[in-house]
Amino acid sequence: MFACTGYAATAADARLAPFSLDRRDPGPRDVRIDITHCGVCHSDIHTARSEWPGTLYPCVPGHEIVGRVAEVGAEVTKYKVGDQVGVGCMVDSCRECESCRAGLEQYCEPGARFTYNSPDIGGLSHTFGGYAQAVVVDQDFVLRIPEGLDLAAAAPLLCAGITTWSPLRHWGIGPGKRVGVVGLGGLGHMGVKLAVAMGAEVTLFTTSANKAEDGRRLGAHRVVISRDADAMKAEAGRFDFILDCVSAQHDINAYFALLRLDGALVQVGLPEKPIEVQMFSLVGKRRTFAGSLIGGIAETQEMLDFCGEHGITADIEMIAMDEINEAYERMIASDVKYRFVIDMATMPKAA
Repeated sequence: MFACTGYAATAADARLAPFSLDRRDPGPRDVRIDITHCGVCHSDIHTARSEWPGTLYPCVPGHEIVGRVAEVGAEVTKYKVGDQVGVGCMVDSCRECESCRAGLEQYCEPGARFTYNSPDIGGLSHTFGGYAQAVVVDQDFVLRIPEGLDLAAAAPLLCAGITTWSPLRHWGIGPGKRVGVVGLGGLGHMGVKLAVAMGAEVTLFTTSANKAEDGRRLGAHRVVISRDADAMKAEAGRFDFILDCVSAQHDINAYFALLRLDGALVQVGLPEKPIEVQMFSLVGKRRTFAGSLIGGIAETQEMLDFCGEHGITADIEMIAMDEINEAYERMIASDVKYRFVIDMATMPKAA
């Protein structure tokens, strides 16, 4: 084991604070990464505050990790010291089930080992995430960040990027497709950028008129204010695919009505309470309502390479490590455009 410093929540109602944690020494297939930046995901808040069940304390969040390779094990062939790399939401899986063999490790049947708050195999009780100086990960779950991308702005691609990319790819989005993106937040702004780069005609749906200009700046061809009933009615039956990125309660049936025959709405935002679905909104046009969870390792690398080719990164606001608690409150208030990223050079020493 080796010690490094991080930031952890020790209880659901505790502020994140400096914490000394142990990482395993790199094994033969392991890569040790010195973390330079870590994105802040709303999942971090849900987990740290036990808003989702099963939080293990102390909890060190963070699954949008980028940095440089500092050490490799004797059997590592994919990376070398100095490489620019990332770690997303997973650090291992069973590798044997049908999902893993298909490259869909996120759907591992025994359960993927997530970057934080999962049972650990390295001698610790559970995994600690990227709000830390370093991380050690099996080479098969390390991702290469294209050298042309800014490291800080690339960090959110490891969650927000792949969460939106995976359903767009799975449903065959490209030229000739009409795509709606609901919500312009951390997920939605990446959904707009990626769908546009894939060649689709993209319409942003937002409740906030003041986000219309930003939506167009990010590439949306059209913007519809979803509070405007007449504007929504005019979009009926128009879309092949809608990506719903909203985590707040909202009337999802209003968006089903916008799908054409055989259109699909895929939910990637996670509202806290169940959403009411009117079945007649689906059956009349053989519409599909589905969900999607991040992406497999190969698919995530495909997304990163695509972003490298097209110069796509997240819109970010950089924060110091000791600003994380205030950043959480600002995220809850939707006061960020569009993803916070922690500069790990600001990590204070553990108390």
